[in-house]
Amino acid sequence: MDHNGLLVVSPSPHIRSKNSTQRIMLDVILAMLPILVASVLIFGARALAVVAVCVVSCVFFEWGFEKLLKRENTVTDLSAVVTGMLLAFNLPASIPLWQAAFGSLVAIVVVKQLFGGIGKNFANPAIVARIVLLLSFAGSMSDFATKNDAVSSATPLSGGVMPSMTELFLGKHGGSLGETCALAILLGGVYLLVRRVISWHTPVVFVATVALLTFLLGENAAEHVLTGGLLLGAFFMATDYTTTPSTKWGKVIFGVGCGLITVLIRVFGNYPEGVSFAILFMNILTPYIEIWTRRRPLGGAKQ
Repeated sequence: MDHNGLLVVSPSPHIRSKNSTQRIMLDVILAMLPILVASVLIFGARALAVVAVCVVSCVFFEWGFEKLLKRENTVTDLSAVVTGMLLAFNLPASIPLWQAAFGSLVAIVVVKQLFGGIGKNFANPAIVARIVLLLSFAGSMSDFATKNDAVSSATPLSGGVMPSMTELFLGKHGGSLGETCALAILLGGVYLLVRRVISWHTPVVFVATVALLTFLLGENAAEHVLTGGLLLGAFFMATDYTTTPSTKWGKVIFGVGCGLITVLIRVFGNYPEGVSFAILFMNILTPYIEIWTRRRPLGGAKQ
């Protein structure tokens, strides 16, 4: 009905929302602030430098590429800032800054812009950039140390000494900038859930699948949940709107798949960490999961 009481017939979509891309991205940035603070406290000022380089590089590459191709400028939607922060949180504090900038180039230009920009990329840009850096610069990508370490240290999953549960929860161990402090990640995750930026389906199912499978395989489930990039990946990257399913059952399937692949890589594979590879693989399957779980309109033909 319009304001005159007349019935108005119009094409879909009919759902209205005050949420914009900029508003959603701002919420994600706010949710990541506890992780940023924790990374600086754990790794020192070098963490801030890595985050700054990634964010500035991502924004610059997005602006420059769109300027070069005379596309509409999308820097103000803050998605490049989010990508930069997520990429930085997947990197060690000691990484050479030029490598961090190269990762930003991969994330924004190769994964995002070459596929048409925001909403058209096939995979999470930060995830792909991390994997490219890991395969290209394995040495610097595995050089982990906190600001109190005199020498580089291994992460708990890669053979380092397993810290206590308290130390794991607070992030007092080696690892990438954003994956060590479980408390900070959970604070950000709860914020996103309360703000309804994300739903519980994928992150909860992802974490629960890893916990259950590692327990059944005789591993310490709590250690697997609190170490590596599981919590960061589950709450901040496996919930990406573009590259993950939009249906509830699709999100559940996505979470189970991510958890299963993560455990297979961690327990039986050559890499100590499997979250990034798991999310990337499930990103590729997202279009098929969408088709399998899409609700068929009343009277519609089966696909």
